Amino acid sequence: MSQKEKDRPWLIRTYAGHSTAKASNKLYRSNLDKGQTGLSVAFDLPTQTGYDSDHILARGEVGKVGVPISHLGDMRTLFDQIPLEDMNTSMTINATAPWLLALYVAVAEEQGADISKLKGTVQNDLVKEYLSRGTYICPPRPSMRLIGDVAEYCFHNIPKWNPMNICSYHLQEAGATPEQELAYALATAISVLDELKTRVPNGEFPELCGRLSFFVNAGIRFVTEMCKMRAFVDLWDEILIERYGIENPKFRRFRYGVQVNSLGLTEQQPENNVYRILIEMLAVTLSKKARARAVQLPAWNEALGLPRPWDQQWSMRMQQIMAFETDLLEYEDLFDGNSVVDTKVEALKTSARYELKTIESQGGALESIDYMKSRLVESNTLRLQNIESKQTTVVGVNKYINTEESPLISGDGGIMVVDPLVEKDQIDRLNKWRASRNQTTVENALNNLRKAALAGKNIMPASIEAAKAGATTGEWAQEMRNIYGEYRGPTGVAAGISNQTEGLDKIRSAVDAVSDKLGERLKFLIGKPGLDGHSNGAEQIASRARDCGMKIEYEGIRLTPQELVDTVKTSKAHVIGLSILSGSHIPLVQDMMTLLAEEGLMNIPVVVGGIIPEEDKSKLLQMGIAKVYTPKDFEMNTIMMDIVNLAEPREIAAE
Repeated sequence: MSQKEKDRPWLIRTYAGHSTAKASNKLYRSNLDKGQTGLSVAFDLPTQTGYDSDHILARGEVGKVGVPISHLGDMRTLFDQIPLEDMNTSMTINATAPWLLALYVAVAEEQGADISKLKGTVQNDLVKEYLSRGTYICPPRPSMRLIGDVAEYCFHNIPKWNPMNICSYHLQEAGATPEQELAYALATAISVLDELKTRVPNGEFPELCGRLSFFVNAGIRFVTEMCKMRAFVDLWDEILIERYGIENPKFRRFRYGVQVNSLGLTEQQPENNVYRILIEMLAVTLSKKARARAVQLPAWNEALGLPRPWDQQWSMRMQQIMAFETDLLEYEDLFDGNSVVDTKVEALKTSARYELKTIESQGGALESIDYMKSRLVESNTLRLQNIESKQTTVVGVNKYINTEESPLISGDGGIMVVDPLVEKDQIDRLNKWRASRNQTTVENALNNLRKAALAGKNIMPASIEAAKAGATTGEWAQEMRNIYGEYRGPTGVAAGISNQTEGLDKIRSAVDAVSDKLGERLKFLIGKPGLDGHSNGAEQIASRARDCGMKIEYEGIRLTPQELVDTVKTSKAHVIGLSILSGSHIPLVQDMMTLLAEEGLMNIPVVVGGIIPEEDKSKLLQMGIAKVYTPKDFEMNTIMMDIVNLAEPREIAAE
């Protein structure tokens, strides 16, 4: 009897990039040698937000959460000895997606590649950036136009390339329920398809629909998450055939890549994260009907900091064992005809359709950004409250917390630490690049880019020209800012005190008492210096402080230390809270404390929250920081009481 032929496994990826293009290239080639079948490029925050490495906002962020790419030379180094014609490359890039794709195409052409054979994707989802991640540049309408430019260019020139990953991953990270993740991602997809309808002839539109892909999250409730994926498949098919009349089922396939839930990784007992990652992978691999086309898994230690190559290898081996050692790929869908699964899928679809109608009634995704953001903050608040109250069990966090010391984090702390000199080296290379290029050629190329944008032409050809001329990431992005303007997204935090006051009576009384002593309402300023757009924690702290009766100052993301200090002066804040999750806490806090000292404001207590290693915690305390919080400090009411105690007038507190 002949052996049953297995299905092809999904693309096996590892989300990676750090320090420099050279170091990241070495990591990529090593991972490919270990059996990785596609690349997933992580860019640093300056690259994601359109700043060169020497910009004031790039301070402390260069090479931290990904690789810095400032120009064609960096991109050339990043893919050295990696034949792009044979590669499947995913680039997690949004606001600067047209530019990074332009650099990628330019390098591929240098390699002699036939660009029509390039395979991969750019994320290119700006709607979710406004809702959750924060690496946007331009307002929604111009951003949608740029998404359309990329899609149109790819359709005609790189037909195997996915011009967009509609990204629900960060929606779940921001607190989205499965129903919200379905609805908000699909609402974004609808807004994109409405834009793309005008870009190609009617007869070509179905094929263009077929090139859109999704990037999805999978959480720990793997039965619900698997059902969510099956619901995605059904709803996408339904939207394409009913709203857009796409008859060919080939173009209605729900194609998605996935990274499982980093939100659920714990700092406490981090070895448990290995099991979480494996279980979450089941949700996107077990069901053939809803199986991911590409999977990338976080490393067990990402709640602690940057994973080492070995940590990434460990996660990759999970995928390889599932794909090549088990018999999973030998069978048809395991859940077809299952009444429990069918019932859950239908319930998710019903709720998602209702939410989609609400968004549609407001004019679609672009007009509903404020609404969706506020709903996400509310959902995340409820999620955290359930963990605090122990209604939701998180092993090692709020239950079964007694533990042995982990040998996995001994010695080097279990993470990779980026050399602080990386930033200086990157800036030096950037300055050499600027000095070596033909400035006239660069200016002409940027002028052509400007003309194309102002004339409403597709900016991709002009962007590729600028890339080849030697323009930088910051120069390209500045043209976009000059033409389309710069956007400040909603915080999702309402100004007024909400009715979410259960269990807060003691803290509210303490706030009232301290406010009476201060002679005014206790003012708590929350700021995010630098480029870190992960604002979920800051939003939750701001919401809880508001509900406790404090007057909050929170202006959202992407502020310089000087801007924050200026706000401290005008607001006359009693306590300052800084949120930094990108690893840039040391230089940014140092700058903040220096500026506060210069202004004579060192009497104001400062607290810091972020993914902060123990040794860095000591350094921050030595700088004069009053309290340092990490993900293990999940009991927000304890943090609120800390804020109240810090705001207590010092002469009274000393009595």
